[in-house]
Amino acid sequence: MRAVLLIINTGSSSIKFAVFSARQLTCLYRGQIQGIGIPKGSYFSVQDLSDDGNSQPKQKTVADNHRQALATLMQWLADHLASFHLQAVGHRIVHGGHQFTRPVVIDSDVMQQLHKLIPLAPLHQPHNLAAIDILHQLYPDLTQVACFDTAFHHTQPKVAQTFALPKDLFTEGVRSYGFHGLSYEYIANALPDYVGPAATGKTIIAHLGQGASLCALHNKQSMATTMTFTPLDGLPMGTRCGAIDPAIVLYLLRQKQLSVSEVSDMLHYQSGLLGLSGISGDMQVLLNSDHPDAGFAIDAYVYRIIRAIGSMTTTIQGLDNLVFSAGIGEHAPQIRAKICQRLGWLGIELDDNANRQNATKISCEHSAVNVWIIPTNEEKMIAIHTDSLTHGKNQ
Repeated sequence: MRAVLLIINTGSSSIKFAVFSARQLTCLYRGQIQGIGIPKGSYFSVQDLSDDGNSQPKQKTVADNHRQALATLMQWLADHLASFHLQAVGHRIVHGGHQFTRPVVIDSDVMQQLHKLIPLAPLHQPHNLAAIDILHQLYPDLTQVACFDTAFHHTQPKVAQTFALPKDLFTEGVRSYGFHGLSYEYIANALPDYVGPAATGKTIIAHLGQGASLCALHNKQSMATTMTFTPLDGLPMGTRCGAIDPAIVLYLLRQKQLSVSEVSDMLHYQSGLLGLSGISGDMQVLLNSDHPDAGFAIDAYVYRIIRAIGSMTTTIQGLDNLVFSAGIGEHAPQIRAKICQRLGWLGIELDDNANRQNATKISCEHSAVNVWIIPTNEEKMIAIHTDSLTHGKNQ
């Protein structure tokens, strides 16, 4: 009986999933359940990648909570993969703190430690852990693996992890962790296939999507990144503010007399591209708009990115490769062009035709820095770790 792996990324109102064959690590299915707990109802959609990528029609489901959603998903697995053995479930966990620097098989001790990290990622961690708890209740013998978005960044030097705060806070866990680590780890591993020996050189990866960050690599290890204590810091994002003067938060609390929850909602859901434009947090909507505020939001977004790339380049003392990834990075040639035009001082020269076509290499042959588009695959990275930790178990 062939073994498969179920990979899960749980959010507040959605569960994204993928099914991989074990050992071969071929993605067989990819899908999601959207609208969990939303009055208008939830929808189940899946793409069969073993059948030329055909998508099955969206199906309305009853998923008032994550337990119902996961039960629906597991029933779908039972119906469609009856001849397969479910080897394990791999979970994307946003925060591993300083305790978890590599993926782990989940047990009660691990769960206790992960629950203690909820204050560090209150918008993400509870949903990640809820899925683990629910699946354990439904299938107590099912092996589950936690893969952490923070783990890849543990190679950063202590000076990169430390805020200029009383040092006791660092011991308590107030430090820079970094996120999008599974994406960066996947690209770091794939880099030699694209750039050859230059993969061990100095690389900046721009993970630009609804969430956005940069990571500076040397010898394929993380040296610096723009997200720090939480995924709110760094670059402006779809609806998240990115880096701001911390006194702004005090101003909003004291002078505007907003509550903590109101400030949190503003910084996470009303800021970024949405806040700058007043139109949308979706980059494609802004690119298609003639409104001057849309153009300003794009300019501000690019400005913050090129500032951060300058800082990253200084940190790793040069730049050999610039990699674009994630939704905007992979599919928005206008944004890549704006960024690279502002980085001409680094010797970057873009091949306009290659960029418009979303080609793999988009820099000119004589460019001092090679510029690439490398699609990320966080689910594949989780599958690799899950298979490595669980091969041979429960068979």
